[in-house]
This record gives sequence, structure tokens and C-alpha cells, in this order.
Amino acid sequence: MSFLASRRTRDERRRGPGSPVVPALFASRVGYAAALLPAAVVTLGALAAGRAEQAGAWWARAGEQDPTTLTPERRPGAWRLVAHALVCVPLGLVALIPVGIEILFVLRGVLYPLVDHGPYDHSWGGPSMAGAWAVHFLVALPFAAAGLGALWLLARLHTRLAGRLWGRRVGAGPVLALLVSSVAGVVLVIAWIHQL
Repeated sequence: MSFLASRRTRDERRRGPGSPVVPALFASRVGYAAALLPAAVVTLGALAAGRAEQAGAWWARAGEQDPTTLTPERRPGAWRLVAHALVCVPLGLVALIPVGIEILFVLRGVLYPLVDHGPYDHSWGGPSMAGAWAVHFLVALPFAAAGLGALWLLARLHTRLAGRLWGRRVGAGPVLALLVSSVAGVVLVIAWIHQL
């Protein structure tokens, strides 16, 4: 049985018959990626407080592992949890970019009339407030979709990188993707700052 088929079967068993498949799983992965940076910081705090077992159990649930079925040699120790939290920091920082895009979508797309009170003579879609609102919303919509897609991809990348936490071998592909996405994120932020 392939990895994808076994994962699908496990997801179906967990959700039960007749439950929403794609939206709930997609939303949980997007939320999971958005919380990587705070989770890494909380993990380091928990380890400093001597709560490695609780931190390991939390990462197991977040990474779709059953903490009760892990053998002692596959259960992550404090050093593996520290290494994992440190790997999550660059991913969490990269995830701030699509999170920022989603916040901008809400503020400048959905709530545009509350943010810009007019006049709308020189706004996209102006001179009416309704036209400016519609154009700002429609322009922001594909960026919001791309931001959600980027968060989903970051969650998938983290799942691949988290294999080392559970004693699985992680190839060079996920590590290279982490490096490339980190460099791309830095370049994007620098370009964004310079155009302001």
C-alpha cells in the first residue's frame, strides 16, 4: 500500500463516514502552518521548564502521530525536540508572509470601506465606494488564495521535515526546500521594504 493511500485510509478512519473531507483537512493544515513559529517558541519554553513529554505529545498530535503507539526509541527526546523547534523557526518566519497576505486581504479587500473612507475619485474602481470596494476585493482574492496555498505547502514541508522527529529518514529534498523558501522569503521581505 502506498504512503498516500495509507494516509488517506487513516484520515478516513479518524474523521468517520460522511464527514467533510477536504475543507476541514485543508483548514487544519493552514492553521497548523500559521502557528509554527509560536509553537516552536512554546516548545522551547516547555523544554526549559522540563516538560519534554508534553511537548513531544503535542507535536505528535500536530504531526498526525499517535503518541501512545510510539516505542521508547522512536519517542523524541529533549534534544530532538530542540532541533525540531529550531527547524520550525525559519518555516514559521516564512509562514508570516502568507499570514500577512491574509490579513491584508481582510483589511484591504473585505473591510475596504472601513479602512479607506474616501474620496474614491482616484481609487481603483472609483469614483463610487461600491466600485472601489468590489475592485479591491477582486484584486485581493487571488492573492488570498495563493497565501492559503502557500500555508498548505509549508504545512506539507513541515510534515516531511518532522519525520526526523519520529525517527524516519528525511532526504535532501525537504531540507533544500526549507533553504530555498527561507532565502526566497528574505528576498521578498527586502524587496517589499524597499518599495515602500
